Amino acid sequence: MSCNLIFIEGGRKMARPITSEEEYRRLRGSKAQMDNLKLARQGNQAAKRRLVQFNYSGHYPPAEGTDGAGAVKGRRLPSAAFGFDLDDPGEFKRAADLLLAEPERYGLLMLERSARQGGHAVFKRQEGRTILENQVRIASMLDCEMDTSAHDINRVYFTTSDQPDDLLFLSPELFNDSYDETRVKAEAIQLENREKCGNEQLPEGAHKANKHFRPNPATTADTENGKKPETGKDATETDAQETGKDATPDKPRYLGIPYERIIRKWWEMYNDGQEPVKSNRDVLTFELAVNLRHICGFDRETMNSIIPCYDGFPQAQKMKCIDSALAERRTQMPRRLRETIIAAQRDMMNEGNDSLLTDNSNSWEESTGDLYYYDLLPKMPMGVRDSIEAAGRPLAMAALVGIAPAIGALATGVKLDIHGKARGLNISSFIVGEFASGKGQLDDIIAAWMKELQDEADIYTQQEEEWANKTRRMKSGKAPEQPKLPVRMLTLNNTVANLAERLANTGGKHSFSFTPEADNVALKWKQSVSDFSVMLRQAYDEARYDREAKSADAVRVHIEKLLWNVTLCGTQDALYRVITNYTDGLLSRISIARTPDNTFAPLADQPPSMTDELRDNIGMVAHLLPLMNGTVELPKLEERGRQWLESIRKDALKNDDRVLARQRFRGCVNAQRITAALWLPKVAETLIREHGTNGAETRLKRDPKLWMETLRKMQNEDMMRLFDIIANYLIDNCLYFFRERIEKAYNASDNASGINRIMRPNKGKNDTIYERLNDVFTFEEAIQLSTAIKGTSVTRNSVHQMLKNWKKQGIAMVTPKGFFQKI
Repeated sequence: MSCNLIFIEGGRKMARPITSEEEYRRLRGSKAQMDNLKLARQGNQAAKRRLVQFNYSGHYPPAEGTDGAGAVKGRRLPSAAFGFDLDDPGEFKRAADLLLAEPERYGLLMLERSARQGGHAVFKRQEGRTILENQVRIASMLDCEMDTSAHDINRVYFTTSDQPDDLLFLSPELFNDSYDETRVKAEAIQLENREKCGNEQLPEGAHKANKHFRPNPATTADTENGKKPETGKDATETDAQETGKDATPDKPRYLGIPYERIIRKWWEMYNDGQEPVKSNRDVLTFELAVNLRHICGFDRETMNSIIPCYDGFPQAQKMKCIDSALAERRTQMPRRLRETIIAAQRDMMNEGNDSLLTDNSNSWEESTGDLYYYDLLPKMPMGVRDSIEAAGRPLAMAALVGIAPAIGALATGVKLDIHGKARGLNISSFIVGEFASGKGQLDDIIAAWMKELQDEADIYTQQEEEWANKTRRMKSGKAPEQPKLPVRMLTLNNTVANLAERLANTGGKHSFSFTPEADNVALKWKQSVSDFSVMLRQAYDEARYDREAKSADAVRVHIEKLLWNVTLCGTQDALYRVITNYTDGLLSRISIARTPDNTFAPLADQPPSMTDELRDNIGMVAHLLPLMNGTVELPKLEERGRQWLESIRKDALKNDDRVLARQRFRGCVNAQRITAALWLPKVAETLIREHGTNGAETRLKRDPKLWMETLRKMQNEDMMRLFDIIANYLIDNCLYFFRERIEKAYNASDNASGINRIMRPNKGKNDTIYERLNDVFTFEEAIQLSTAIKGTSVTRNSVHQMLKNWKKQGIAMVTPKGFFQKI
């Protein structure tokens, strides 16, 4: 095999052979690869490191217990090919013209443009010659410059796409599986000895022809002085040459920040500036490793190199802590680590080091985890992905939560059966962010989704204005009756009475309101915020809404089912002015999203914006949504929701977290509704691709159940993954903004330490009371730990009840000696 996919598994770098051109192209053309390539070409180093990596020079026999994959470390068997770098764009263009004109002459197997500049080539290796000898041979034939320091068998290449502009040449011979391992092993020993002894036969004048040429270290001073060259070093970490160009050689760094500084800042912020000592080094080293793994590529050797052995910590014991950390469930970048990185970045900037802003244009974005959710998302449907592109990828979740009420209002005839109850896609969202944090990006996106509905509303508004003008002109006589027109796009800069009257005239269809400034609600409805709350709560449940009045001229409305979706944007201060009661149920019915913290982000050269193409794609999908009518059951989504509820219940139980336990119920329903709303465009996209926009419209009118059948078939892992992401995101934001207020409202402990604001997806082992306790513990130990975590208001009775719940749920028991034991 001459092509291997490189990946990390269990902290080890592994290689799996690619056996077909179809598989090779599929890896290069995946959504994640294309997205990361686009970012990499904009200068995003982190995205570049996420590109698919291939090795062409080595052979890796499969290890036991793996699916044909072999470990990279220590392997020295050559393949039938070798890789070749052409870093200079001009040099690459000239060489590519020569190679494509006569690929057989050079033994060309693959030619691609690189992510940033220049390109890579793969050639057949002449047997009996080392990679360095073959590289110099090709460089001499092409008369080009090259970097011959990259001649290791285990070198990897960050690849690009499968598009013709990137993949310029590909030969089926690259995937030839004829490989005589016995013969190659013998050849490998011979070649390795020649490399060590410096006996490689290089063309005369190679040094002059290639200014980047650097001979094998074994051929230089050490060999001349009779010293035996160093062997046994790990040659697998060759992907470092891709990132090492921008890093200083003395200290390993993350986004320009030395790991040493990050670790020092960690102890400063979370251990009073004290490094671990013998009595706590196990626990603190594990905790440090659990966090650092997120910025070390989950790589065991990297973590070993940057985490010290504190206070005489044995190396083997430190590695056990690291291995345990790597075995923990992978989550998003932990909040405390993000805060540490930001603090370290600020320190460096205060010291006059502004390289963070010039050399790492996306460092703030990456370090604060704003792209975490975007990277997790499956390939989103047409219209939805266009909305994300228009908002900017760091605002992906804010865009999804923001457009969901609009989609639900357009698909007004769709009902989703959740927990045995059929309800419409009744969704209300609040996008929270500081000023200039990107909330305004939603204005054009919402306008694109609601264009047809807004055009219709403008016509009705014009008719009402004509009636008003006609009435004003009449000097006498009876004025014509005011028309009751079904305006469904409703402004929130309105009175309760006028809004209620509008809602009563929609003909049983959803109305939609959007405001980029939630302060409109707080100011206009200052004396009626409770009415606003009641109306949103009843709209969420499709409940009856009645408004009586004594005056004959006053507004009376009787709405059998109130249908009203709302998207609000505002600051955190506006959020607290709109949601003032934390126990009446409004909070649990509103889906909250956050814009990323861009306080220290550099100004983008080309900020995201709505384009005509994106607007047209959204419009095509939005046009088909009103044609979908009926009640759909999605059993797989329902089962996933129940699994999520149970997992949160167990998390809440282990930490005696009543707030989390209460908020999970509607959090699940909100996530299911949003998931269904975001997946309806996938139905529209499928029909558009098969039949065109007009054909899709005709099919939906002809077959009213077509959309249901299509949506049921789309209950794949992508939909389930989207639900998990949204459900976790919504409940995290709710607790982030309101946990302490909810606890106060329920007369629970007022935890001033803020520990309870830790976001739930960041939790791993040792984050809950249950996990922190020893396997066998006493009642007093449970009290002490509960007090440390939840505050001084913890009582003996509350701990008794917590332990009683644990016993009832079968996760703890009482031993004959009166101790408690975890099960």
